[in-house]
Amino acid sequence: MKFRISLLLGIIIFSAATANAQVMTQDSIFNVINAYRYFKEVDNLSINVPTVVEVPFADEFIERFDFAVLDKTTNSFEPHFFRQERFVNQIPISVRANSGLSVADYLVDNNVNTYAEFDLSENEQGRVQIVLTSVYPITSSALTTLLDNYVALPSSVEIRATISGIERIVLANRRMDQQTIRFPQTTSNRWVVTFIYGQPLRVTELRLIQENAAETSSRTLRFLAQPGHTYRIYFDPDRQAAPPVGEAGNLAISEGVLQIAYVSPRNNPNYTIADMDKDGVSDLRDNCVSVANSDQEDINSNGRGDTCDDFDQDSIMNNKDNCPNLPPLF
Repeated sequence: MKFRISLLLGIIIFSAATANAQVMTQDSIFNVINAYRYFKEVDNLSINVPTVVEVPFADEFIERFDFAVLDKTTNSFEPHFFRQERFVNQIPISVRANSGLSVADYLVDNNVNTYAEFDLSENEQGRVQIVLTSVYPITSSALTTLLDNYVALPSSVEIRATISGIERIVLANRRMDQQTIRFPQTTSNRWVVTFIYGQPLRVTELRLIQENAAETSSRTLRFLAQPGHTYRIYFDPDRQAAPPVGEAGNLAISEGVLQIAYVSPRNNPNYTIADMDKDGVSDLRDNCVSVANSDQEDINSNGRGDTCDDFDQDSIMNNKDNCPNLPPLF
C-alpha cells in the first residue's frame, strides 16, 4: 500500500507597498537576478490588452521554487503566481537526529523558511546523524540538502541504508561539494545521513528523491503581461531572493488565462554564486563564510578557517583577537 496525495500548491509573490511597478536601475536589477541559475524568455505575445499568461515548467529539475519575473520593457519586476498540481503516490518520511533536536521535522516540512540548526563546539568539528524512516521502502539515488542563506555546506557526507536487515554504506564518506548528492540507486525504508561540519549548520530541507513514487504533475507560472512588452523569468536561485514587486491581482483565477507553449530554459550568464564576504570563495565551500580569507588556511584541520577560529578559547575570533594564541591575563 502506498499513500496517494493530491496536492495543489499556489504561491503568489507580491508586495503591498505600492500599486505601481518599481522601476529599477541596472545595478539594482543585477543584484536580484545574479542569485538565479536559469531563465526563460517570454516574448512575441499576441495580446492587445493586459492578459494573464501561463508559462509551463515541465521537466526542469528545480532545487528552490523561487522566481523573478522581469519586465524587460520597463525594467521592473512583476508579481507572479506559481501553480503546482501533483498527484503522487509519495511515501511519508519521519525524521530524527542524534542531537536530540526538537525541530528535526523542519527538515521534511517542504518549507524553505524553516530550518533545523545544529550545534558546533568551539574548536572541534560538528557531527550529526539524521535518520529518515518510512513505513514502506523508498527507491532513491539522490539527496538534496537545502541550506539557509550564508551557510556553508557540511565538510563531508555519508549515506547508509538498511537493506534486508543490514545497514550498508551507499555513499562512502566524501567531501560535500554541492547541494544535490547522487549515489547508486537503492531501496530502503531506513536511511542514515551523517554530516561533518566545521561551521554553524542550518538545514532548511532534506529531500530524499523518491523514484518509485508514481507521479503526475503540472507546474506553471502566471503573471500579468502587457501588450508589446517582453519578459524574462528567472528561476532556481542558490539562495533566497526577494525581487521587489507591486501589488498583484488574483492570478489564481483561470478564466481568461493565455497558456503559451513550452519555452526551453537557458543558463543565466549573470548568475553569481553566493559569496557573502567577497573573498572569491563561494559560501557553500567557504570555511569562514562571514570573514574574508581567500587562502582558506585551516592549520588545525577542524573545518573552520583560522580567521574564524578561536585558538586560545577566549571567545574572541582570531581575526579580532590581538593575541590569538594566548588568552588575556586577569
